[in-house]
Amino acid sequence: MGTVDRRERYREQTREEAKEVALRQLAESGPGGLSLNAIAREIGLSGPALYRYFANRDALLTALVVDGFHALGDALERAAADAAAQAPEQRLRAVFRAWRSWALAEPHWYQLLFGTPVPGYQAPESTIDAAARSFAAVLRPVRDVAAERDRADPTRTPPSPGQLDEQLARWYADPGVPPHLVRATVISWTRLHGVLSLEVQGSFGPMQFDTALLFESEVDALLAAL
Repeated sequence: MGTVDRRERYREQTREEAKEVALRQLAESGPGGLSLNAIAREIGLSGPALYRYFANRDALLTALVVDGFHALGDALERAAADAAAQAPEQRLRAVFRAWRSWALAEPHWYQLLFGTPVPGYQAPESTIDAAARSFAAVLRPVRDVAAERDRADPTRTPPSPGQLDEQLARWYADPGVPPHLVRATVISWTRLHGVLSLEVQGSFGPMQFDTALLFESEVDALLAAL
């Protein structure tokens, strides 16, 4: 058993080292610069030996995608937990800001998850659960904000479900979450991703304004619409 444990620890250590080098390659050269042979050389393996730990490039990319979604989910859940004593609106703002902070701190990872698709790579279904964590971390405070406003104003009525709500319900089926809140979360995700992707790519640079103010303006608009 001890020998098996040591072998497994070595295997996991090697996989983690390979992923660290791969992330550095992504930061320096983008997904197109990912080279398994270069990774193997840096961690002291032959090229063929690395295939004992990752079957191919896509397997390595999938591991990075899963890790990235979990890292983002960790950041959002941690922000929500840190703001648990605050009002729901402030908690949602904290989650949104944590999303931006993570994207700016890990731009190469953010681009891998949400940027231009890597040629020839299709993320498998095994990444769905990891991706769902970050969506759920936004949906929870969205639901809390709406519930607080419903308590404050009992005359508020949810909008009638539309075609988009019906389609989203097939993707995210939870009887405890009204369809319009799933839609509000998807809209929040897409709008803020639009701002963040442009910021991460440096597209706002020539405009010379405080990008944090633009992000907060979008957050204000999203909160006003809930």
